[in-house]
Amino acid sequence: MRSFVEIQALKDLVGQEVWLRGWVRAIRSSGKIRFVELRDGTGSCQCIVEAGEPEAFAALEGCGQESSVCLGGVVREEPRSPGGVELAVSAAEVVQAGEEFPIARKEHGIEFLMQHRHLWLRSPRQTAILKIRHRIIQAARDFFDQQGFTLIDTPIFQPGAAEGAGTLFEVDYFGNPAFLAQTGQLYLETAAMALGKVYCFGPTFRAEKSKTRRHLTEFWMIEPEVAFYELKDLEGLSEAFICHLVQAVLTHNRAELEALGRDCAALEAVGMPFPRMTYSEAVGMLHDPELHGKLEAELAAEQERYAKLQKRIEEMDAELAGLMKAWKREKLTKEQQALREEAGDLERWLRNQPGHIEDAKRFRWGDDFGGDEETILSRQFDRPLIITEYPREVKAFYMKRNDADPRTVLNLDVLAPEGYGEIIGGSQREDSLEALQARMAEEGMDPAPYEWYLDLRRFGSVPHGGFGLGIERTVSWICGLKHIRETIPFPRMMGRMAP
Repeated sequence: MRSFVEIQALKDLVGQEVWLRGWVRAIRSSGKIRFVELRDGTGSCQCIVEAGEPEAFAALEGCGQESSVCLGGVVREEPRSPGGVELAVSAAEVVQAGEEFPIARKEHGIEFLMQHRHLWLRSPRQTAILKIRHRIIQAARDFFDQQGFTLIDTPIFQPGAAEGAGTLFEVDYFGNPAFLAQTGQLYLETAAMALGKVYCFGPTFRAEKSKTRRHLTEFWMIEPEVAFYELKDLEGLSEAFICHLVQAVLTHNRAELEALGRDCAALEAVGMPFPRMTYSEAVGMLHDPELHGKLEAELAAEQERYAKLQKRIEEMDAELAGLMKAWKREKLTKEQQALREEAGDLERWLRNQPGHIEDAKRFRWGDDFGGDEETILSRQFDRPLIITEYPREVKAFYMKRNDADPRTVLNLDVLAPEGYGEIIGGSQREDSLEALQARMAEEGMDPAPYEWYLDLRRFGSVPHGGFGLGIERTVSWICGLKHIRETIPFPRMMGRMAP
């Protein structure tokens, strides 16, 4: 009887006979030897099939990329192989010899890869991202469970807006209009009045007509809500939470971070306390001539780096023209493609950055920060930045007014470093019935659909607050990704609903 093992266990099974099952990432022949790179979801292994094992050798004839197979043999040490071991194959069975796989081991355009997302997920890069996403979600649940929070499942179908009517997806609910949830927060507040410390975790939907690298129309958010919490309490909870997530990935997923080329030193710098400033102080920073000089010096340095990249790409063209061996051409072509992609990203940044610097100089108090301002601010620190007390006109109706400066509310945004922008948004909630009703009237809101929410201020109201952390933006930052579309198995964006 076959005893199948996972590839991740092979390092402890040297000298033993085992069976592996999985998919062929690559296969090549060199004379009387076949080299099979096998993956099974836990790792990859080099498997050697020699002509001296004629049945196994013949069984793999015509097997292509992503064919499913079972391979049996002896585990032996091989420092040059993944995991330091390889399998000397003595038996092979083809479960299904796949057709020609659409995603070859070469560079493809992003549109092609997105159309084949269901197959692109099998690539080492995408599996590394998904494993880190899993770790972040697991660590988030662990954090709140360890802190004594109770998980509350809030409804996906909701009767109205919590974050602005302009970003609602309307659906027909048995003949009546309903909307896909923008947040579970309003319902979560009701549970906080019952249980004290609660959180929800689920999909949320925003109908923003945005095509930026930071936006999805469907994303996952984890939201804590705590009775008797004020703004300072939320600041402390948010930084402890983020540090917990980062440390969990550093502890358990270094191999995946390295596979993505992520600079682990940047993540290791994330520790408490986080830098803090008010919105007004952040506006002052955007207007600071010293910052402008720093940004312009950075621009000049990046222009020089771009010129060097272009020169190296041209040198590679000459090298490729003289190369004859196919494996060398393939290796150099991949390196050049990576440089072309880096140069393309840098060229776009260089084209836009002068305008961003000018926008920072002209930024007006009272406007909301956009992605450009968040990028500039967050790049000035090596750890997340907490910004508090935004103008009330740009924030949601439920945020508590700041008595020290009535123009502002007691909210916080947490911006990830390295230019990744907002990953947490939250606030102390307005706990006064009269103040909340007045704010809703200012916004022109019909109070009738919110009477149940107003009841929280009629029956035992207390100071309370919470925040939401977007899983995808957090994955994007921790993984060091350029675009949020890679952070979720099947991204939903403007113009994309398939696969």
